[in-house]
Amino acid sequence: MIAMDAAALWDSPPKRVAIFRALQLGDLLCAVPALRALRAFLPRARITLIGLAWAQDFVKRFHRHVDDFLPFPGFPGFPEQEASAEDLLRFFVHARRREFDVALQLHGSGEFSNVLVALIGAKRVAGFRRDNDRRFDPSRHLVWRDDLPEVLIPLRLIEALGIPPRGTELEMPLSTKDLAQWRRLADRCRLQPYRYVCVHPGARMPSRRWPLERFAAVGRSLADDWRVVITGGASEIGMARDLAQDIGANAVSVAGETSLGSLAVLIAKSKLLICNDTGVSHVAAAMRAQSVVIASGSDARRWAPLDRERHRVLAYDVPCRPCAHYVCPIGHPCALGVSVDAVVSEARTMLDKALRRAA
Repeated sequence: MIAMDAAALWDSPPKRVAIFRALQLGDLLCAVPALRALRAFLPRARITLIGLAWAQDFVKRFHRHVDDFLPFPGFPGFPEQEASAEDLLRFFVHARRREFDVALQLHGSGEFSNVLVALIGAKRVAGFRRDNDRRFDPSRHLVWRDDLPEVLIPLRLIEALGIPPRGTELEMPLSTKDLAQWRRLADRCRLQPYRYVCVHPGARMPSRRWPLERFAAVGRSLADDWRVVITGGASEIGMARDLAQDIGANAVSVAGETSLGSLAVLIAKSKLLICNDTGVSHVAAAMRAQSVVIASGSDARRWAPLDRERHRVLAYDVPCRPCAHYVCPIGHPCALGVSVDAVVSEARTMLDKALRRAA
């Protein structure tokens, strides 16, 4: 195996560094430890995140680690966003004008993303590659492994490039605006800190969602002792409203009413989050809040938070996991294999443990 040539990558201090990771919220939160280490290693460099359009807000929130943002319009082979030839050409023009000294591919295994990052025109490039892919310099491209927790995958490249790690903890910087939004929400919904449980039934893909009626059964089981707060985005308002009605009088939906920051505060001040394996589970990890995560379709080993005591992941093993389907074509056995009783039992165990710690 050829060692990574870290010294050559940093032979002169770079002034402009590009990070390519055009993915969703959970993916970017899992990359924060790598971004933190990179910032500490290159305190004077201008670091630009190349990502999906929504990530502009992420860059504003994480300005301690990232200075700038370049929106990515899509590329052939990328499922996250459809490619437009005109937008793509415009993107490459903007990227090349920035004259990046170094570009790091933190997006994935490199089949498509390494070609894209090469076209950005940076003087030096590093990233991941498949073991049998000889197109890319093995002294600058680390062999891809997806058998590690996601937080450790970008960190593995960072360390191979000679950058000292700065811990594996996730972060979620908050502003006074975030706190003020949460206070208004708490007053309106009569929420007392640490006297409620959050339930997040949504996920971007239906194949990642546990059945709504099972979330309702869990909510009803907990609603005698806890206020149940249903969270979700603007596209999930109807789902959250229906769930709150099914649970009953001690449930309230705040779907569509939270920003990322106020949602983070809401989860931090809850006693427990119950959710699918989606971005909100990493928000809970960043806020050091307890969670029970139901992993339907995803690679639970890879996407589970590192702290397995604070975050419990329930997954039913099936041979087709991890699933790439938007909707499961075979009846969703991975989701149906996780019972209501199992989720309720795990939730009550964690709530009781938290109450004993508080006492």
